Amino acid sequence: MIISKTPYRISFFGGGTDFPAWYRENGGAVLSTTIDKYCYISCRNLPPFFEHKHRFVYSIIEDVVNVSDIKHPAIRGVFQWLNIQVGLEIHHDGDLPARSGLGSSSSFTVGLLNTLRAHANKYYSKASLAKDAIFVEQEVIGETVGSQDQVAAAYGGFNQITFGGGAEFIVKPVIMQPKMQRTLNNHLLLFFTGVQRSASQIEDAKLKRLGPNAHIMRRISQMVDEGLAMLTSDNVDFDGFGRLLHEGWMAKSGLSPEVSSSPIDEAYQAAREEGALGGKLLGAGGGGFMLIFADPRYHQGITQRLAKFVHVPFEFENSGSTIALYQPSGL
Repeated sequence: MIISKTPYRISFFGGGTDFPAWYRENGGAVLSTTIDKYCYISCRNLPPFFEHKHRFVYSIIEDVVNVSDIKHPAIRGVFQWLNIQVGLEIHHDGDLPARSGLGSSSSFTVGLLNTLRAHANKYYSKASLAKDAIFVEQEVIGETVGSQDQVAAAYGGFNQITFGGGAEFIVKPVIMQPKMQRTLNNHLLLFFTGVQRSASQIEDAKLKRLGPNAHIMRRISQMVDEGLAMLTSDNVDFDGFGRLLHEGWMAKSGLSPEVSSSPIDEAYQAAREEGALGGKLLGAGGGGFMLIFADPRYHQGITQRLAKFVHVPFEFENSGSTIALYQPSGL
């Protein structure tokens, strides 16, 4: 049996500039970190005693004979692309809900590819794993997704990721003193709004308005360098980082009316009234997880005002997608 462990991510700045339709012409960049919440995928040979050839267990159970009959688009796409012939059983478990802005779909794809390669006794470099996941999601499955989530899930850690400019992507770890990184982590609160949505639909709406929104996209891209400078200067500017997150929230809200909603705007305003400097809806927007930036002394008041949402404590992580268990099958 093979079990992979792949982290989810939080993106601070640059989201949207990681879409090929933008960065192939303009370049793009994101500032993001992975967190200690994971997608787990197990794989084993399925004993040849059943009417079905493959079994997939996630939010539903699929028993299929032919790969073309698989309902899950990522599993079907990966199995077809890798030309999987042996009968397999795949189980998926996640620490957090899917379709919630933490890159869970890409974590699933990265974890599945990593698991199947390990099952075939093949090694994946982080770069190859990220590139293959991007190809599967954008070309094989045809999803409207960017390229940051796959890179973050494969590499792990706190990184500046740039796109375009003659290279598919470049990953540069953010160098901070451990104490400063811990302080940053301690300024962040993560809340689940309870709303799960299709990121692809929201991103489609944004991409149709790339031309009119080009000035917003350029500003969003500039925030990556500004935020990075605030964190890596001799005098780390945490307050400035929080205020920049607020500017990013306002800029992202201007990309599409589907990015936010009245209940979420009201919750964000409540957090601001309790001392939050900034925040953002993670991922495409529309719901999912909301990140709040505030000095820790204001956290209790903020969590009380946002009590209708689920507060999820988290820590930064650095491993990326790993094979957590490897036991060769006897079948």
